[in-house]
Amino acid sequence: MRAILCKAWGEPRDLTLEQVPSPAPPGPSQVKIAVTAAGVNFADTLMIAGRYQHKPPFPFSPGLEVAGEVMACGDGVSGLAAGDRVIAVTGWGGWAEQVVVDAATVVPLPHGIDDVTAGGFAVAYGTSHLALTHRAHLEPGETLLVLGAAGGVGLTAVEIGKRLGASVIAAAGGSDKLKIAQSYGADHLIDYRTEDLRERVKALTDGRGVDVVYDPVGGDAFDAALRCLGWEGRLVVIGFASGRIAEARANTLLLKNIAVIGCPWGAYARHEPARLTRSLAELLGWCQAGRLKPLVSLRLPLSGAGEGLEMLMARQAVGKIVLSMVD
Repeated sequence: MRAILCKAWGEPRDLTLEQVPSPAPPGPSQVKIAVTAAGVNFADTLMIAGRYQHKPPFPFSPGLEVAGEVMACGDGVSGLAAGDRVIAVTGWGGWAEQVVVDAATVVPLPHGIDDVTAGGFAVAYGTSHLALTHRAHLEPGETLLVLGAAGGVGLTAVEIGKRLGASVIAAAGGSDKLKIAQSYGADHLIDYRTEDLRERVKALTDGRGVDVVYDPVGGDAFDAALRCLGWEGRLVVIGFASGRIAEARANTLLLKNIAVIGCPWGAYARHEPARLTRSLAELLGWCQAGRLKPLVSLRLPLSGAGEGLEMLMARQAVGKIVLSMVD
């Protein structure tokens, strides 16, 4: 089979596309999947550079999420059978034509959702859904500030925030990105290239501040957003696309009566896989019913994996980039 390989910590240009042996048959509680599409995520850029919390042994294939068809099931697997269309959380290994994963992270794919859309669905929508419902406990009528609101996870946070009944303020760099966030339901827009985030939030909320901040950006945006929180506000840390990991002073949290909350979505595959798959099943149901409209802005062949990562690192991507195994 073909697979993208990372043989040493490095840059996207160091990845290679090679022929490698197919995985062994699935063991107990495992599923073997013929991959049809796989998402490209910011975490992949960290993984190939050796800066992710998990460091697979070399050589390995990046790729946190896939869509495909079940080839075989190991002993003890129920509810899945060969031929089923599914999505799966792989952790790594998804940028290959076949992968073996734990059955606990596999979710059946409803009819009507195409492979490319499904290949980039799990991480972006799953992250935002768990972050806003389980971690931030976003309530109807609250105000949500989304940073990086046109990116892969940011846009889904806008969409899910509106579905949960919040008033959504979308912050992004540039009018083109903000127009996309607006088309996904954002009530207010902030261009943090030209506007002061804190002052605009203050004006939009009559000085109260926001209830929840969704932050996949970090850096200066985190610093500003922390000051945008109102009484009992919650800031959910998703990632650090800016490249700088910010810090929050404990006295700031105490005096403002606010909370900074982490949401390492991928870790749920190890610690609480049932919570993760329930979330994904609910989201796929919403998608099948037309209540979500996933945006895949770029479809690339497997050989284009490095190009996709470079776009993410330059913060040029809008919505999702997905690799298709059909060139």
